Formats: sequence, structure tokens, C-alpha cells
Amino acid sequence: MSARTFLPRALRGLASMLLLAGPLAGCAPSAQALDSREVQFDGLAFRVVRIDLRREALSLRWRDPDTGQPYGDIDTLRQWGEAHGKRLLFAANAGIYDRQSAPLGLYVEDGKTLVPLNLAHGNPASGNFSLLPNGVFAIYPDGSAAVRTSADFKADGKPARWATQSGPMLVVGGKLNPQFVDGSSSMKWRSGVCAPNPHEAVFAVSEAPVNFHDFARLFRDKLGCRDALYLDGSISQVYVDGVGYAGAPAFMVKPYAGIFAVFSR
Repeated sequence: MSARTFLPRALRGLASMLLLAGPLAGCAPSAQALDSREVQFDGLAFRVVRIDLRREALSLRWRDPDTGQPYGDIDTLRQWGEAHGKRLLFAANAGIYDRQSAPLGLYVEDGKTLVPLNLAHGNPASGNFSLLPNGVFAIYPDGSAAVRTSADFKADGKPARWATQSGPMLVVGGKLNPQFVDGSSSMKWRSGVCAPNPHEAVFAVSEAPVNFHDFARLFRDKLGCRDALYLDGSISQVYVDGVGYAGAPAFMVKPYAGIFAVFSR
């Protein structure tokens, strides 16, 4: 007779249940390094992407190093990656740019400052960028990330490896930007970023038009961000490998300047 015959029936049943259940809870796989999901907040849908910066390399891309030409859009960056043996896992537009399609504020790629910090105040031609305070999302050489107001970033004096300046700040020190109006009728697709801790970047894009006040509350009240930065409005999209695009409709999207990117290693 087989060894199985000598097991009491109850024990045989328990063994079968354990096999079907898979690994024990203590052996469950860790959280994904790049997590993308739809989040509902106050009746609106948002695509939220969390990136573990200890496990994924988040970078900024503006121009093709081989040609010097701007990528302009996420699909062109994806094709560049394929041509170089890299799969694009995540991408998002990286902030407000000027009429020459260059970043309007600070822009740092791999430690090189391509556009300096912009502390000009109240220029109507700068649109949302001129709503104060504006701010900087930066990843430092040690791999940590932070969102700072532009003034605080300058005062810190810390060199960044990757950085983009945009505006306005959505949340500063746990408080909504006081310029935002609850119930405002200014409704647009919007995107933003925060770093709830030094090792995590969180991006969000609205799936329908939303005002600044409600978008800022998403970051503070739902995503747990004490400091958050607006990236851009009606042209904003994020791309996630295997999921596709989220955010503004394709017909509204115009060429970008900087683009956030995560490529497969």
C-alpha cells in the first residue's frame, strides 16, 4: 500500500487544501516595483502609478542622443527604446514648456543641467507655471526623490541627477495651494507627481476634467502626499506597458518636451 493510505482522512484533506492555496502568507510576493491602477476619488477616476525607486530607474528624456532631436511623444521614445533593446515600462510628460518646445523651468538629465532654475514671477505668458509657488521634482545622486518649492530647492543647494520644474505646487507641507478655489469651474485633464517617501514616486493623471482644488485633494487626502507638483493640463497622458495610455484624449495631445521614463533593465 502507498504511504498516502496511512494518512488519516482529515490530514489528507488539509494537505490538499495547502497545496491548492499556494505559498503561506508569510511567503507572499512583495509589492510590485511599478504599480499601476485606477483610483476613484470623489466620483472621478484617476490613473495612479507608484514607482519604487530602489528597484526601478526613473529618468528624464528630452532629445534622442543619436540625433539631438526631441522625442516629442511617448510612442517615439518607446520606439527608440525598442531599437536599443529596452522596453518602455512607464512614461509621462514631465512638465510645462515654452513656445520653443523647451522646458520652461529647471531641467536636469543625468546630472547635466540643460535648462536653469526659473524664478521669474507673475509672467502671464507662463500660464500655470506662474501660479506661485511653483516647484521641482528631483531625484538625487543617492536615489532619493523629493518635491520642493522652487525657492526651497534653490535654498537646499543640493545637486540633482534628474529634475524638472513645473507649477503650480498642488500641496505644500500638507496644505493645499491657497490659490485653488473649491468648486472652481476650470476643468481640465491634469497630471501631477509627488514623493510620499524618499524611495517612491507617485504619478497621477485624471481620466476626465478636474479642477485644481480637487486634483490637489487627491494627492493629499487619497495618496498621502505632503508635497505634490502639477505637471500639465489638457495634453497630459501616462503610459504603462501592458496597460496603454491614460489621461487626455489622443486628439488633444501635443508634442512634449521632457518625458519621464522607466525602461526595462
